[in-house]
This record gives sequence, C-alpha cells and structure tokens, in this order.
Amino acid sequence: MGSGQVTSSSVPFDFQGKHVTVAGLGVSGVPAAKVLHGLGARVTVVNDGDDERARAQAAELEALGVTVRLGDGDTLPDGTELIVTAPGWKPAKPLFTAAGEAGVPVWGDVELAWRLRGRDGRKAAPWLAVTGTNGKTTTVQMLASILKAAGLRTAAVGNIGVSLLDAVTGETEYDVLAVELSSYQLHWAPSLRAHSATVLNLAPDHLDWHGSMEAYAADKGRVYEGNTVACVYNVADKATEGLVREADVEEGCRAVGFTLGTPAPGQLGVVEGILVDRAFVEDRQKNAQELAEVSDVNPPAPHNIANALAAAALARAFGVPAAAVRDGLRAFTPDAHRIAHVADVDGVAYVDDSKATNTHATEASLAAYESIVWIAGGLAKGATFDELVTGAAKRLRGAVLIGADRALIREALARHAPEVPVVDLDRTDTGAMLQAVQEAQRLARPGDTVLLAPACASMDMFTNYNKRGDAFAEAVRELGA
Repeated sequence: MGSGQVTSSSVPFDFQGKHVTVAGLGVSGVPAAKVLHGLGARVTVVNDGDDERARAQAAELEALGVTVRLGDGDTLPDGTELIVTAPGWKPAKPLFTAAGEAGVPVWGDVELAWRLRGRDGRKAAPWLAVTGTNGKTTTVQMLASILKAAGLRTAAVGNIGVSLLDAVTGETEYDVLAVELSSYQLHWAPSLRAHSATVLNLAPDHLDWHGSMEAYAADKGRVYEGNTVACVYNVADKATEGLVREADVEEGCRAVGFTLGTPAPGQLGVVEGILVDRAFVEDRQKNAQELAEVSDVNPPAPHNIANALAAAALARAFGVPAAAVRDGLRAFTPDAHRIAHVADVDGVAYVDDSKATNTHATEASLAAYESIVWIAGGLAKGATFDELVTGAAKRLRGAVLIGADRALIREALARHAPEVPVVDLDRTDTGAMLQAVQEAQRLARPGDTVLLAPACASMDMFTNYNKRGDAFAEAVRELGA
C-alpha cells in the first residue's frame, strides 16, 4: 500500500452560473439535474432516448428551467464546463471524447454526491464503501444493519436504489453511510476518498463496458484510493489484495483480510463456527475477539459468511463494538431471490437464487449445497461455463436447462459432467419455469436441493431476475398444492 498526499475531502466546486451538462435521464440523471439547478448551475440534459418516459421526465425538468435535448446524447453542448453522467454511459461515447478534447471534466453522480458532502455547514458523514463482482448489495445491507445496531444514524445507499445525492443533500444528517458502488460509478468518481472500503471479489463482468479485465479491475480498485483507516480484502481472492497493494492511501491506513478459515493477525475469519476478529483488537498476535456465530448469518452459505465478515470488518474499522456485529447480523434479512429457501416438498429443498446472473455468483451458490438439481440458463452475456461445471460436477444430481443460451451450459456439462442427467427445455416462454421445476422434481431425491442459479441474465424470458425468481417460487408452490 502506498501512502500519498491524498485528502479526505475534495476542492469545493462553485456551481453558480456554471454550464453543466447532465448525460442521461433516469435514476441518477433527473436528481442530478434538479440538484445542480438548485445550486445555481445552468443545466442542459442530453439523452439518447426519446420515448414516452423520457419525454415525461424532460417536461418535469423543463418546467424548472432546465434545458433537455432528447435523442442526441453524443453531441457536447456549446459552453459546457462540466459533465455529470449516468454511470452506465460508456467511456468511449463520442460525448466524452469531445469533452476530453475540450478539457471538460466528467463526473458521475457519485462524484457529485462526494463533492456536495458537508456543504452549508452540514455534517459530512464518512463513507464505508463496498464493491466487487458479487455480493455488494447483501454486504452493504448487512453493514447498515450492524451500524444501526450500534446506535448510529446510517443508510444503505448508492447502487442499490437509494440515491447518494438524496443522502448527502436531504434533511437527515447521518453519522456514517454504507455505500454500494459499481465499477461504472467508480470509473466516474475520481476524487472519492472513503473512510474504509472493500473489494469483495473479482471475476470477469461488464467487460464490454470496460474494454478489458484489467480496466475493470482498475476501476474496482479505485474504491481503495485515499482510504483513511482500512482497506478490506478477500484472502481467497488474491486479485483483491493486489488492488490494496497498489492503492495510494492515507498514512496509517491498514490492509485487513477476511477469510473463511482461521484468521492470521490482521484478519477476520472463522474458528469452530465463530466469526472472529484478529484485526481490530489489542495485541493481534495473541488475541481474537468473538463477533458472532456462523448461525447468526442468514443464510449461512459460505459466500454469505464471507459477505458478513467483510461487513463486520468495515464496521469494526469504524469502531463498532463486537455485540453490534452479532445483533446486526441477526437482524438482517436478505433480499428476495438471493439463495432464498422457498419450500420443502417431499423432502427436497427448493432454493431461489435468481440473482445469480453470472458464473461467479452461481459458483458460490452451487458450493452451498451437497446434492443439487440445478436449474440454469438464460442470456450468457458472453460467458463460458466449463470452469463452473468442472467445479460443481460432483454436487450435481441433475440439471434442467432453459433459455436462449442453454446450449452453452449443456455442452459444458457434456464435456465435464457427462454422467449428470440433463433435461434441455427447448422453450423460452415464461411458462417454461413450471415445466423446469416439474422436471427438477422428477430428478430429485429426498435430501437434495433444487437450485435456481441460472448463471445467466433473465431478459430472454423475463423482465428481470426478480420476475424469474417469482416464477420459480410460484411453480414450487404448485408442486406442494
């Protein structure tokens, strides 16, 4: 870990009279435009789309005096002094090329929120930041639950649907914020300096946006830049430790690992079913602090225990007592469609992990059960499945495949698990889920788990992974009716 002359706050930016272009309407663009307008900026919003929803949003902003250009997201408006972009807009977009040539800075909504902390004499709440390929939302929600158990005013914000802009400009003054950050958001947040942060894991994802795995990892690693207390990494994922080593942090900031095994000094881990801390205790060489039991983690699957350890590490970095870690984990209820137990039917457990939309998440899901009938398939997004199948082969009782790219999984199963019976459902209508569950029931034996962990996106058959998970749960209920 390097130590540079970074600071925990950025240079204030005077928005009064500045011509700011907001790139993209939607979840982040509309709030950003309103906030900037309220700060006295001359705001122009540019948007690629020109549909009914965009026109309604444009009308709302134009009523405030904001200029909106629909159907033209590539042209840099004359006189632009700053761009604030929606996180999903790709860096290669012509708008940003033109901005670079003109020397116009580009921020994301996270950067804007960071710059607005502490304005008008408000308390600037520290940020505990979480990123990674999988597990971000669960970890941030666990962290917020732990912080609340410690009596702190906090909220889970960022990439989980709660606007960071609302958190830093609203009436509530927080003690600390639990912040989920995507690689997109981190790319556009150059001056972010968290109190403490973690990269949970790294696996290929969104490479079409970033251009390469190296660029994707570099954007994830930005979360460590300027950390003041702790850079939390995954001992089992050496790439995350590498990002910590490369980070330029404040003097005295520590690297803290989390592991599912026995922790070394300076780490959090698991000993005989107990989550323990050997990082934030006196005499780390000899002492460990019990935090919680594995059974306090819901659900106690290996990857979710890792999430809990990462959340605990960030909370402990903020000075939270051990009892609050235990109480916060006990109080935490995971969101739907994340290794959610739906029902037991005839001695078989049915589990919905529709949120497992890539191979990395599905690998963790499959590792949580001993004997599985796997329901998988959908839109592969360029993924390959050989490594996933190889690792899970011994756990598979059978597989039921659905969706547009199911052949890729079927071929991987044929190569690496030829003894596993496979049902290939040649249909992509939403009703296929009922047949998939019925076929899985036929393959399953008492003690097995029928696991929906698709390793693929859902949009070939369903609006989103939530609808896919709902269809699975409904089909399971029909079995037990």
